[in-house]
Amino acid sequence: MRCAIYTRVSTDKEEQKASLSNQKELFFNYISSKGWSFYDIYVDVESGTSDKRPGLQKLIEDAENRKFDVILAKELSRLARNGGLSYKIRDLADRNGIHIITLDNAINSFEGNSAMFGLYAWIYEQESQRTGERIKAALQTRSRKGLFQGSIPPYGYELSDGKLFLRNDDTPSIVCRIFKEYLQGKGFDRIARGLYNGGYPTPAQIAGKATGSDKWHGSTIRTILTNPHYTGDLVQGRQTTRSVTSKVRENLTSDQFIVIEGTHEPIISKEDFNAVQALIETRKRKKPYAEIHLFTNTLRCADCGRGMHYKKNRRGYVCGSYNKHGSKACSDHHVIEDNLVSSILSDIEIILADVKEKNLFTKLEKKMNKEFEKLNKQLSAINRQIDDIGIQKTKLIQLLANEVISQQDYRDVIKQNELHLKHLIQTKSEIEIKLSNKNVTEQIKKIQKDLSKIKKVDTLTPDLLHRLIERIEIKADGTARIFYRFSLPSAII
Repeated sequence: MRCAIYTRVSTDKEEQKASLSNQKELFFNYISSKGWSFYDIYVDVESGTSDKRPGLQKLIEDAENRKFDVILAKELSRLARNGGLSYKIRDLADRNGIHIITLDNAINSFEGNSAMFGLYAWIYEQESQRTGERIKAALQTRSRKGLFQGSIPPYGYELSDGKLFLRNDDTPSIVCRIFKEYLQGKGFDRIARGLYNGGYPTPAQIAGKATGSDKWHGSTIRTILTNPHYTGDLVQGRQTTRSVTSKVRENLTSDQFIVIEGTHEPIISKEDFNAVQALIETRKRKKPYAEIHLFTNTLRCADCGRGMHYKKNRRGYVCGSYNKHGSKACSDHHVIEDNLVSSILSDIEIILADVKEKNLFTKLEKKMNKEFEKLNKQLSAINRQIDDIGIQKTKLIQLLANEVISQQDYRDVIKQNELHLKHLIQTKSEIEIKLSNKNVTEQIKKIQKDLSKIKKVDTLTPDLLHRLIERIEIKADGTARIFYRFSLPSAII
């Protein structure tokens, strides 16, 4: 029997990490005593009431693909602490012929003692609900004492013993600048662009987030402008969740907020803060539907890959990164729409003239056959590499079971293999999409039929554009590389 091990702890504290290690040792001993084989370990450091755990999601995915025969958990609460999720996992296992065993002997589908499944699921959910209510009550108590609840303080402040203090850097002055510029009439995106081009650290960078970007966004500016903590008051309890099984957050009304005045040094006066809120309200408007221009969703920046944005005052398109963040993010890659249309129409005239040449489609068929042959060779090579990774993984599992290698060594190698495997699978998928229509003759006939309908072209319509062109990349000097649907590379105009 191939065994999948699922382990979970609620936090990443050291004692919880030790618990994870102890759980794994119990599982390996259990598997060894049964003479079964080990498939994989799925680990989460998160609450059991959520079904969005990455380890659990991977377990469910692999169960759907029947990659193992048994799910091992310390107890049912490790898998789930709410009834709906518990039954979902049980039904998933039943549907795919997978057994569930908990080491506390409460659940063992081999022995048929699954009758208490529903009772245990209900008990764990009620326990989580009570725990959640206790946590809410404790947080409310902290709030009423004037202690900040969150782990990440507002931008411009630092946190010490539950109290907010001004940071000893430029961030408080950046907050002042944001409020001042908004009152002067600048919008969210314009303020964000100025801060990005000025090289000022973002809230994510100050918070030390590993994925923190150096780019400021309009949504970040709005969050700062609407945060009442900058007035020196703690305003907490603005949102809540319905239950531990529902992670949807609901906004509470202002009379339900927990407000403690004067708990810390303000950065913004209450007068300026209220003026900003009133200004935000007056600037609210229903956004009209964005006007769709001819090359919308077709043009891409050749350097950063972002879509091109139409600018009426420039009679053409500029790089989306440049348009939003300025020259620090990318150059404009400006192309005039009329010039691009003229170039494509000239191209189409040449193509239509070539349609009359009998050998054109013969040449195209040979070219496409050659490309398909090349793609098939690439696919075979990728499949061999994927098979090799699978063989290596089996060997690693055997070495791990025999304690020849440590679990850390196993994880390190698996992580590298998974990254490589992810890249291979993505490349394989792209090749398979290209090979999905292998009937080259039918493709040639379709192209020929489509082109034969076009007698003369005076106007480039959206229908004609999308029928003939896959995408267009604009280089820094404004030249366009056009990828036609019937040619593998494309000409540069």
